[in-house]
Amino acid sequence: MGNNVWNDRRKFIWLLSVLLLLAFLVTSGISYKVAHDSLSQQIESNTLPLTSDNIYSEIQQDLLRPIFISSLMAQDTFVRDWTLNLEQEPEKLIRYLKEIQDKYDTVTSFFVSEQSRNYYHSSGILKQIQDVDPNDAWYFRVRSLPESEHYEVNIDADTADRSKTTVFVNYKVFDFEGKFIGVTGVGLAVEKVKLLVELYQKRYNRRVFFTDRLGNVTLHGDAYDGSGSLQTSAGLEQLATRILTSPSAAFSYKKNGKTVYLNSRLVSEFKWYLIVEQEEAPQEQDLLNTFWGNLVLSLIVTIGILFISNMTLGRYQRKLEIMASTDKLTGAANRQVFEEYFQQALNNAQSTQAAISILLLDIDHFKKVNDNYGHSIGDLVLKTVSNLLRGQLQEKDVLCRWGGEEFLILVPEMDLSRAAELAEQFRRSISQRELKVNGIHISITVSIGVAEFQPQETSEDLIKRADLALYQAKEAGRNQVVLNN
Repeated sequence: MGNNVWNDRRKFIWLLSVLLLLAFLVTSGISYKVAHDSLSQQIESNTLPLTSDNIYSEIQQDLLRPIFISSLMAQDTFVRDWTLNLEQEPEKLIRYLKEIQDKYDTVTSFFVSEQSRNYYHSSGILKQIQDVDPNDAWYFRVRSLPESEHYEVNIDADTADRSKTTVFVNYKVFDFEGKFIGVTGVGLAVEKVKLLVELYQKRYNRRVFFTDRLGNVTLHGDAYDGSGSLQTSAGLEQLATRILTSPSAAFSYKKNGKTVYLNSRLVSEFKWYLIVEQEEAPQEQDLLNTFWGNLVLSLIVTIGILFISNMTLGRYQRKLEIMASTDKLTGAANRQVFEEYFQQALNNAQSTQAAISILLLDIDHFKKVNDNYGHSIGDLVLKTVSNLLRGQLQEKDVLCRWGGEEFLILVPEMDLSRAAELAEQFRRSISQRELKVNGIHISITVSIGVAEFQPQETSEDLIKRADLALYQAKEAGRNQVVLNN
């Protein structure tokens, strides 16, 4: 049976190998042909705009979240009521800002009151805003935004830690009658935003950066090697005005002798432009190298999948074998498997003339345990007895759960006298074990019948003699060992 299972598994693994390799080969070949014929056209009219759309969608999830948070803070009735109530008990607002910062994982959260000019931060009141302090110019700039603009996004040093540069979302706060009463908002670490840009670049294999409406580059990855503005970037100076006056556009320009495809899109919420670039289609050799690289990668992936499949199949096979051969509750062998072991042991005993004995063990008054304490305690008693028995058996011995509270133990190469000693050892160790569950003390005792195999005896007759001895042990008062000669 084992060889058949192994052969079936080997056939499955080989079939899976061939299918995977063929699938990877066909897929890589088709991809190479399509890329060779139409890569440039795809980049300009399809791939790059689609990539830009994908990145824009991710930006809405990753970067626009602080705008949403700031908007919620600006509309929060607690913030407005607290401000209109002459900013009493500042610790309440500070606790609120701390909860915002912790809940949304921002690097800072703040509120500046127009009335007191106090700068409230999640760590306390940091300062008082001054119109003569250049570091506070942002506040007055936000306060002076047009009525239609409720917030701004800017990169600045963090007031709480001037050594850290932060992307701030500064949101105007109005009272219930529309009167300006302050500015609130949150901040994201510039490094965290840069990591997002790096992630976009690696995921889509494009160069990604942001500019403001004046063309100044505001955010980019560490590998960015361009100029600080569109107007001073090689090849882009002629396109800068067209990019900055269009909400969405696609262009191509020359840079270092290569064609660069560019897709721009205004992220209106940030008032920044998202720029996604890709150089011209690689040469045919590059495509061929990619093709062979894909095949090598496919081979590695195939080997990995096959390894995992083999391990998984083996693990499930072993699990099924265990489930089919053992009692789920006690871990002892089940009756079907035991009978195979038993018959094999009897055959060996007959051919070698070696002694072999069995012990039939029954837990005394087990029904009362179930009736008085419930089946969960009864299960615990069964597992406890099984563990005690297993701990005293040798590797060649076999423990089987024979019935509800009965266990049958096969002890090869052991005559009746030694089997009786072993049975007495079992009886004594179990009787000395007391279960304590929820303050309840439960004593366990067992009755054991022992019989030794006799020549020409069938397995059924041997078990019947052990069962008769067990019956006599129970009739004699239980918690004892009886032998059947």
